[in-house]
Amino acid sequence: MRFRVLGPLAVGDGDAPVTAARDRALLAMLLLRAGRVVPVDDLIDAMWDERPPATARGQLQSCVSRLRRTLAAAGIPDDVIVTDPAGYLVRVEPDELDATAFEQAVARAREAAGAERWDDARHEYRIALALWRGPALSGIASRAAQRAAAILDEQRLRVAEDRFDVELRLGTAPELVSELSELVDQHPLRERLRAQLMLALYRAGRPADALTEYERARRALDDELGVPPGPALRDLHRRILGNDPALAEPPRSATPPARCLPRGLADFTGRSDLVSRLVEAARVEPEKPVMHVIDGMAGSGKTSLAVHVAHLLSPAYPDAQLFVDLHGHSERDPLEAATALVTLLRQLGVPGERIPAELDDRVALWRSELARRRAVVVLDNAASTAQVAPLLPATAHCLTLVTSRRRLVGLDGAQPESMPLLSAGEGVDLLARVAGDRVHAEPEAAAEVVRRCGYLPLAIRLAGARLAHRPGWRVAHLAGRLGAERPVLPELVAEDRTVVSAFALSYGQLGEPAQRVFRLLGLYPGEQFDATATAALADLPLPEAEDVLDELVDRHLVDEPAAGRFRLHDLIREYASDLAAATEPEGERHAAVDRICDHYLHAAAAASRSLMAPSARGLAAGEPQRPDLLADIDLGWLEAERANLAVLVHLAAHAGHEDYAWRIAGTVWRFFFLRGYSDHLMDSLRDGLMAADRLGDGDAAATMHNYLAAGCFRTDRAQEAIEHLRAALELRERAGDLRGVGISMANLGVTYTQLGRLDEAESYLRRAMDIWRRFRADRGVAFPLAELGLVAMMRGRYAEALRCHRRYLLFYAERHVDFQVGAALGNLGQVRIRLGQYALARRLLTAAVRIHRRTENRSGEAEARSGLGVVARELGRLGEAERLHREATAIMQGIGERRGEAAIRNDLALTLAAKGDREQAMAEHRAAHAIATQVTSPYEQARALDGLAACLRDKDPVRARQHADRARAIYRQTGVYRTGEDG
Repeated sequence: MRFRVLGPLAVGDGDAPVTAARDRALLAMLLLRAGRVVPVDDLIDAMWDERPPATARGQLQSCVSRLRRTLAAAGIPDDVIVTDPAGYLVRVEPDELDATAFEQAVARAREAAGAERWDDARHEYRIALALWRGPALSGIASRAAQRAAAILDEQRLRVAEDRFDVELRLGTAPELVSELSELVDQHPLRERLRAQLMLALYRAGRPADALTEYERARRALDDELGVPPGPALRDLHRRILGNDPALAEPPRSATPPARCLPRGLADFTGRSDLVSRLVEAARVEPEKPVMHVIDGMAGSGKTSLAVHVAHLLSPAYPDAQLFVDLHGHSERDPLEAATALVTLLRQLGVPGERIPAELDDRVALWRSELARRRAVVVLDNAASTAQVAPLLPATAHCLTLVTSRRRLVGLDGAQPESMPLLSAGEGVDLLARVAGDRVHAEPEAAAEVVRRCGYLPLAIRLAGARLAHRPGWRVAHLAGRLGAERPVLPELVAEDRTVVSAFALSYGQLGEPAQRVFRLLGLYPGEQFDATATAALADLPLPEAEDVLDELVDRHLVDEPAAGRFRLHDLIREYASDLAAATEPEGERHAAVDRICDHYLHAAAAASRSLMAPSARGLAAGEPQRPDLLADIDLGWLEAERANLAVLVHLAAHAGHEDYAWRIAGTVWRFFFLRGYSDHLMDSLRDGLMAADRLGDGDAAATMHNYLAAGCFRTDRAQEAIEHLRAALELRERAGDLRGVGISMANLGVTYTQLGRLDEAESYLRRAMDIWRRFRADRGVAFPLAELGLVAMMRGRYAEALRCHRRYLLFYAERHVDFQVGAALGNLGQVRIRLGQYALARRLLTAAVRIHRRTENRSGEAEARSGLGVVARELGRLGEAERLHREATAIMQGIGERRGEAAIRNDLALTLAAKGDREQAMAEHRAAHAIATQVTSPYEQARALDGLAACLRDKDPVRARQHADRARAIYRQTGVYRTGEDG
């Protein structure tokens, strides 16, 4: 042994060479946690008893250095102490530390005892106890070390008691009396030691001395603690008085231990991490009774897991493996604790006449019986903490596994484990174990079956049972029956077992307010929701909605994957929806959907106000039904709810809430657009258009066409975008909506600008400007100015471009519309670049970046960043320029803005060429050209060709001229001004 802590601290073969008090405390703490990092703060507290000086860390480092030198002098390598960022650890092999050797010998002894190899058990216990040389770490003054040493001393006593039990079984009672008497004198309040001494005296033919020991125990307990002896000691006293014949000899090893666990599932699948964690935790020598509470939704496999783990641990708990169903969630009333105790005591072999009538007496007898057994107890299907508490063992050598559909938060000392769903792979494996090998022959269909079962073990088992009993079915056939367009729950039936019945037991134990909320949540179309959505849906005060959600989460009818975010499992959602259809009147179902639509409309309007065009701010018409639920709504809410918003629009459009459908779609379109959520954007706007058409609302339909055009343009469908804009224009002209006509014309101008059709673009934009002049007080039609400025810049009319962008900036700055202010500053910066006014351009573009970031205009931010890159390039800061272009490219790719990506790739290519990296520059120009061709952006095509020509001019002049000619043709065709040519 290199290190010894089971007695005075010692290093090497002789007394410890470590003499300094703090060095000894340091080494003691490291050895007490051998192989684990001990945090610096813990070491400092131990060395200075929680009153460290200001220089404690420095002194600790000095102590470590000195300790390494001391160990080296004793022939121990100095690298045995390892420095870690969090602290220090001592690295020792199991045979180098007496405490570790003690644990290993005890584990061997208990394994032998579990197998009833009593001689082997006695031998190993004696080896373990022989390692002790006195109280652990005696002579170490550190309070922290002494607290840990006290735990070791307690373990030594418990092991000694275990050894005496083995010795008594082997019939060596007379030899034990002296040793037991000495220990009882040292520890007069340890009732187990006292009982062992009484039994040894009785078997040594000294019953009177045994009774005297009981009286000594009674007086000691009364004097010191004011309590009588415990049930086990009282029972032994009674049996000695009655000269019980069973006491006259060791317990017969032929007495069978209690084996009352249900049969484990032969096809138990998955949960390997959870099983390992539970098994390992149970194998660690505990200081107090160990209890794991396994909770989870109906059908998640809680009982199967608990029984599986109990079977695995049966060798470590050889005296009894017990099981009782508490019927916390069943068609029967929950089992009373007193009744459950009768079942458990009878499993232990206690005759019925010995079981007392009163609950407290039953608890005392139960814990007395367990006090001399290593037992694992499974308390299945618990209803509440109150039901479970009387059934818990009180001794450290017992393990309790509790299962429940509720979170039993009131159980002190419990180690909770919530059952996760199976992984996709585990689900397929379970299906194959139930239904056979044909499952693996159709992996895609099997994966779909498991997915539609929601990865819930009960559902997968029932689906597999149907497949197993229909040999003519292929897995694809079952997958079809569980298809997305069909209800799943009716298919998950096997004789009298159904998923619905499992859910119904949980639902039936809710109070009516919680039942109503649960049913209404079945109408909610989204994936996740929060308490405000629940309050709106059920028309409840927010605190009451939060309380109900807590109850539903505790009963595993609702999940809380993140704080404040809730979801229903797919099958539970279907069950709740079926309940709503069967229970809630149609009018209440309609009103609930109306309430949730109203909440989402006004919440979305509040969250996206900084993003909305002024003309769109009237979409959230009227006052919200629940203004109290709109506090603290911001863009983060939109991000969290984006998928829900799209599916809610779909529900509203198809369930008689058409007015909400188009208004919500119109309110959130710009958020979807700017964040690059093109699927949500297009789906919601198409549903919104359908709803507007159903209403016969031409203005709503024109609005949807207008926004759909932006979405089509973003997703590279330019011609479809023009068709939507022409449809909007026609509807507005027909309605005599002159302001709306101006908006549609301006949007057509924007589209034609991007397509390089500048003549048509300018025509529409000027007509829009004519209309705008008639609506000067209406800020919704001022934006033709910005696009006219862009056209002017592209045609080389820079003075005109500046006038347009300045007017645009002034207009929106006066009205504090930051989104448009940022756009104007960015546009002005681009014009200044073309004028060679780089310092001014940089100031404008820097301000634009700040505003774009604040208003979530990601594409505007990317354009401004790339503009700053151009400025940096022109000023010779090529590294900075490349970095800015690449940042801008990443932003455009993130939001799916391919036109903007093409432009920035061309900017990046020019910077790379300036750095002399012609090959990479050409690669970027080619990528820009490919994108620009796909999205019909002639201007960026021409820029890419121009750049390629410049890169090839020296190397391949023929190809360079070809690229330059193609670029020149595009410029002339579109009317775009090119530096060095006449505009």
